[in-house]
Amino acid sequence: MADNVNALSFFYGNITREEAEDYLRQAGMSNGLYLLRQSRNYLGGFALSVSYSGRCYHYTIEKAPNETYAIAGGKSHRIPVDVIDYHSQEMDGLVCLLKKPCNRPKNMQPKVGPFEDLKEKLIREYVKQTWNLQGAALEQAIISQRPQLEKLIATTAHEKMPWFHGTIAREDSESRLQNGSRSSGKFLIRQRDLNGSYALCLLHEGQVMHYRIDRDRTGKLSIPDGKKFDTLWQLVEHYSYKPDGLLRVLTDPCPRPDGEIGLIGRPPLPRDHPGITSAFQNAAGGILSRLKTVPIPGRKKSHGSRHNTTDLNPYETRVPNNQAGIREAMPMDTEVYESPYADPDELRSSTVNRDQLYLEDGELGSGNFGTVMKGIYKMKKTEKPVAVKILKNDDNNPSVREEMLREANVMQQLDNPYIVRMIGICEAENLMLVMELAELGPLNKFLQKNKQTTIKNITELAHQVSMGMKYLEEHNFVHRDLAARNVLLVTQHYAKISDFGLSKAVAEEQNYYKAKGHGKWPVKWYAPECINYFKFSSKSDVWSFGVLMWEAYSYGQKPYKGMKGNDVMQMIESGKRMDTPVNCPIEMYDLMRTCWTYKAAERPGFSVVEPRLRDYYYDISQ
Repeated sequence: MADNVNALSFFYGNITREEAEDYLRQAGMSNGLYLLRQSRNYLGGFALSVSYSGRCYHYTIEKAPNETYAIAGGKSHRIPVDVIDYHSQEMDGLVCLLKKPCNRPKNMQPKVGPFEDLKEKLIREYVKQTWNLQGAALEQAIISQRPQLEKLIATTAHEKMPWFHGTIAREDSESRLQNGSRSSGKFLIRQRDLNGSYALCLLHEGQVMHYRIDRDRTGKLSIPDGKKFDTLWQLVEHYSYKPDGLLRVLTDPCPRPDGEIGLIGRPPLPRDHPGITSAFQNAAGGILSRLKTVPIPGRKKSHGSRHNTTDLNPYETRVPNNQAGIREAMPMDTEVYESPYADPDELRSSTVNRDQLYLEDGELGSGNFGTVMKGIYKMKKTEKPVAVKILKNDDNNPSVREEMLREANVMQQLDNPYIVRMIGICEAENLMLVMELAELGPLNKFLQKNKQTTIKNITELAHQVSMGMKYLEEHNFVHRDLAARNVLLVTQHYAKISDFGLSKAVAEEQNYYKAKGHGKWPVKWYAPECINYFKFSSKSDVWSFGVLMWEAYSYGQKPYKGMKGNDVMQMIESGKRMDTPVNCPIEMYDLMRTCWTYKAAERPGFSVVEPRLRDYYYDISQ
């Protein structure tokens, strides 16, 4: 999305360099006339086309690993439009200042590339097959991890294309190209070795020409001295519309001999046809039917069928097909993404038998109620690592027991990937609440210890919390204790909302809960109407979420540090709010301020907050 470039009047989408030059000529070719287009060789990148002295100049705007955009050798900027704004004031390596946008013709939308057309189908089928997800869990997986999924699909799509033949010998590639139709422009790509080196094999006037495709240290693919690309399908797309050093353009994909894609017998494309478009469309069925699971390194089985994650880095997963680098692990890679009762053979019960529960040594935490221990819950077909909240034996206070049972009752009604799920209650030597395990603990403590956590990672986690809260809002639940201490991490890239001791279900005809009086409340996280009128709603949870965001972007600092509750209320009533955390993106601080809108009726709900976070997360992830 990159700051919604599609909304820019001068963004043309997936057009070629030649098409860009045509549009600039039609607009008069005045000095400094410019347009923006999607890069056809760098994932997430753009290209700037500028006219000057009757000529067209083209500059690649690459996206750097630190999530900024820059023209090669130039100043880095947060979003592509900032690059445009900067070069409207400073030449800084450009042939001239950018003076006038070349806007798209009326009613013309940015051009969508062939891969974009297939992307939605590919992502949906990939998630279905790789993680066996369906329904709400499938939709949440796609929403929360779309940027990673898009990149994963883009960098592995070539494996399912009709022109990719895997690791075959040079002689085999020649016989395949000579078999059947022998039209010039017929081509295939084979894998030369396991280090990311390939070969483009092209039939020209009855002879097979072989072009080596190497991967450089940064992962870019290119024919020697040729243009560099992030993916093989981009390389094929490029050489399908211009030879650019080859003897001719690529026209007719050579199908694999087993007919997996079903392209045998398709007539060759005309000389000027962008052949990759048809190749993509015809390959769609084969891609969808043959998507492969991405391996999680180091994951071992132990205790029967239970995964043991102690020996693996939960934050990294290998990129498939021996590509250089790693990808961030996704929530779906963990065994707690789906409900513990996702298996239909497992009957959901509100109780857990003591003989099914094994407690391990060492506390995960403690509080007024007692302790939290790690355990293993043996189910019919599987075992689950769990967290067990144990009531103190010597606690004679019935209200603590009632609070635990009330929390259990709320949690058992909730089923969402971004909310800690309740498995059941165990009545044995103590009252025990058995819940999903989130081993990395509270978000605030994690960030205090891990100052190197990126803004992108923090935004990812905050977005997941907003999705969990949107679910609560839709199901008429008010959390009443939303704070970074009550967000638990399964992995560095997977957050779950916990601690429902203060939560309330709200009747549909009444959108708030009215408390009878003050309790031991976390005032610094509470909206004005909570303190003044004892009224709690999803809108007051939104206020708390703004404070949680402030905690996250300040790396676990305490909000309103050094201030007492009354001081905080006076500050809020006077119209003042907490300052922006150091290095916090302005968009995220703006969202916090929106969450801290004084009047609940004017404050947005999570149905508004979640998409805003999502858009920003997609921006900085692409």
